[in-house]
Amino acid sequence: MSTHAPHDPSSGTLSYEQAGVNYDLIDPLKISAQRAAAATAVHMSAHGFTEVKASRGESAYVVDVGPFYIASIVECLGTKTLVADEMATLTGKSYYDGIAQDTIAMAVNDLITVGATPLVVQAYWAAGGSDWFGDAQRAQALVAGWKKACDVCQVAWGGGETPALAGIVEGGRIDLAASCTGLINPKERLSVGDKLGAGDAIVLLASSGIHANGLSLARKLTERLPQGYLTEVQPGLTYGDALLAPTTLYSPVTEALYKAGITPHYCANITGHGWRKLLRHPGQFIYRIHTVPPVTPVLKFMQQHAQQDDREAYSTLNMGAGFAIFVKADQAAKVVEIAKACGIDAWDAGRVEAGEKQLLIEPLDIRFGDDDLQLR
Repeated sequence: MSTHAPHDPSSGTLSYEQAGVNYDLIDPLKISAQRAAAATAVHMSAHGFTEVKASRGESAYVVDVGPFYIASIVECLGTKTLVADEMATLTGKSYYDGIAQDTIAMAVNDLITVGATPLVVQAYWAAGGSDWFGDAQRAQALVAGWKKACDVCQVAWGGGETPALAGIVEGGRIDLAASCTGLINPKERLSVGDKLGAGDAIVLLASSGIHANGLSLARKLTERLPQGYLTEVQPGLTYGDALLAPTTLYSPVTEALYKAGITPHYCANITGHGWRKLLRHPGQFIYRIHTVPPVTPVLKFMQQHAQQDDREAYSTLNMGAGFAIFVKADQAAKVVEIAKACGIDAWDAGRVEAGEKQLLIEPLDIRFGDDDLQLR
């Protein structure tokens, strides 16, 4: 007979894996797919083009077409729509304008890491049935939010696909994704890590909240909350509303940096894998963080109620920093100034050093090593 007590969902540490997401299972598939994909690059030569090999394993794929580079990316929003749907039931409000921004941000924020100017966005809105589109308020909120995010990023909305996939997508639900194509022009803007070196500064840009990664954990956590999504994170702000704060769009910052004559040596979009994404560059460097941005209230709330220590929280969530820009040390203050002028808080947070690959978050005494992030 088993002597184990039944699991109490209201106590103990709640991990991302317990919420149904296990990167140890997902990442090997990504690596396998990358290897198969790399073998197809030979087809490019028939068109007179070549891939930028260093972009393999980065957040966007880059092709050399002669006078400039083309970058492209496709990204799925994930499960944030489930929070929006539940909150709509509870409050009667539609949150799909913000959900639209989240979806575009997933693609645009990845594309800009390689130095690209976003040019065109395509939409993929797959519903569980045609009736999803019959809710005019919700559907129009999605359209309006999508256009508004395109305007912020100064990209054209080229088109999209709106399939009704009963039997694949659950009834009453929608699966949202976006692809984005951009230009790296002039070619000197290319940022795939070849310029990164010891002495570079690490500038962190503020997040608006959970963004669109970690929602499986966030939804699981409602089982522990006395009023579920309506539990207050702080006076006047419910957990659900805090989770649905739209993801920050960072392309205005990277475009402003270019206009100011600053070319990042590397960039990282801090999404899945949390701060471990700062280890994304394949080189052997120490990333020493001396300044940690304030944690947004909803993430602090999640860490507390999931009973996660700092290492677990920073390995999963953005913890207040949604994007990292690596630049020459003497440019860090200017990057912070430009980001703030774009309405996004920023911090000169650390330095890159030569040495065994690791991330050291010194104020919190956290260390992540090379084995904590395997994406290639």
